[in-house]
Amino acid sequence: MTRLRTAGLRTTALLAAAGALSACASQATPPQVAALAPPEWQAPLPHHGNVAELSDWWRRQDDALLVQLIDAAQQVSPTVATAAARIAQARAERVASGAALAPTLDGAASVGRSSQQSAIPLGTTSQAALQASWEIDLFGAGRAARDAAQARLDGAGAGWHDARVSVAAEVANQYYGQRACEQLLAVARQDAASRADTARLTELSAKAGFQSPASAALARASAADGSSRATAQRASCELGVKALVALSGIAEPELRQRLADGAPRWAAASGTAAANAATPSNGAASTGGAGPALAIAALPAQTLAQRPDVFNAEREVAAASAEVDGAQAQRYPRLTLSGAVGVANFRSDGQNTKADTWSIGPLALSLPIFDGGRRRANVVAAAARYDSAVAAYRASVRQAVREVEEALVNLDSSGARAGDARTALDGYRANFVAVEERYKNGLASLFELEDARRSRLAAEDTVVSLQRERSSAWVALYRAAGGGWNPATSQTGGTATASATTAATR
Repeated sequence: MTRLRTAGLRTTALLAAAGALSACASQATPPQVAALAPPEWQAPLPHHGNVAELSDWWRRQDDALLVQLIDAAQQVSPTVATAAARIAQARAERVASGAALAPTLDGAASVGRSSQQSAIPLGTTSQAALQASWEIDLFGAGRAARDAAQARLDGAGAGWHDARVSVAAEVANQYYGQRACEQLLAVARQDAASRADTARLTELSAKAGFQSPASAALARASAADGSSRATAQRASCELGVKALVALSGIAEPELRQRLADGAPRWAAASGTAAANAATPSNGAASTGGAGPALAIAALPAQTLAQRPDVFNAEREVAAASAEVDGAQAQRYPRLTLSGAVGVANFRSDGQNTKADTWSIGPLALSLPIFDGGRRRANVVAAAARYDSAVAAYRASVRQAVREVEEALVNLDSSGARAGDARTALDGYRANFVAVEERYKNGLASLFELEDARRSRLAAEDTVVSLQRERSSAWVALYRAAGGGWNPATSQTGGTATASATTAATR
């Protein structure tokens, strides 16, 4: 075998020149992309709590069943599983893009039997070698691909937390809706029983000649209507249980038992429709069963930093910026270096002839001359994707501000209406009791009684609906504030702020 050699000094000089070219590759100062967020919140802020404790918010609500449902739902959620798969995919892509910057090493082996010259006898040649190659990243194309992959890995991690927050909010809304449904069912059953009692008394009075047959018919119709309302409300609660089963993956008999065990505690904590939903004496609006309140920082940027979707959009801007750098670098020369080292053996007529081989090179430089505008088009396309990412980032910031502002408005509105709803309920309840007593003593008509009953029932429903609305507003605020996610401790690719840092100047 022929021993291959190269000039060591010449190779060293070429490598030094390549290193100098790589060191001279321009690295622009990262610009700032303005998030265009307002300087402060315009809606009224909640009274107490700490935004730093958002991540533990559910556990501070003294409702073990809610925490269990959220944990179970996050374990079986396809959304969370898909987000976890995206992390694995992004991590693999990050490893692959980082590995592209390093040399590659392959093993090769071959066995052949031949004779190339008539003077050489027939023999068997066996070879084994290690082959290395390296594309020197002169103008940062490989580094840009690595940075883009890292940004998307960071964004995938934020997306996983966003999925968990979304599942938690969905479960909490369904759970609070189920508890409100149970309260409305209790109201409906109480109302149905009252109507049935009125129908019974009216029937007796009609038989005794003190009431007309028309009044008895109206009383029976009212009782049937009350029974129908209770039946419809019970069906709605049954559907709520089915939804919780689907979300949590907990067997229905077990879930029903847990809901039944927690019902007395819930009723004691948040109050039944007939007695609770008032404003606390300290002036802070009750959460209506949704646990402790939250405090939102004065500056939107401080809260938006906790939004994983905003962080993900910011990382997408960084990735798109890196891809512009990569597309631009493809228009410049490429430098590759290869080499090999191996052993060979030639066996003929029972004799072995061994030889060692090694080579360095070729050191190849390729210069793009003409490609019909393909590389330039790639740069333009990458720049367009960057502009799109910036627009999407700013839109996500505006949407985040909107969601927080809307949640704050709903909280303020539901809190302000709580006292009025309670006062109205107390008044309509007292009026119904008085009219019912007058009716029993023959001093009021059945029409007056039914009118007072309808007013009282509407007030009862309003109190429960207001309590449910307030719970939904707290969940919406939790969701809008990002669920307590902290990019500084959860991610390695930077922190989310009100402005996005990118990797190239436009």
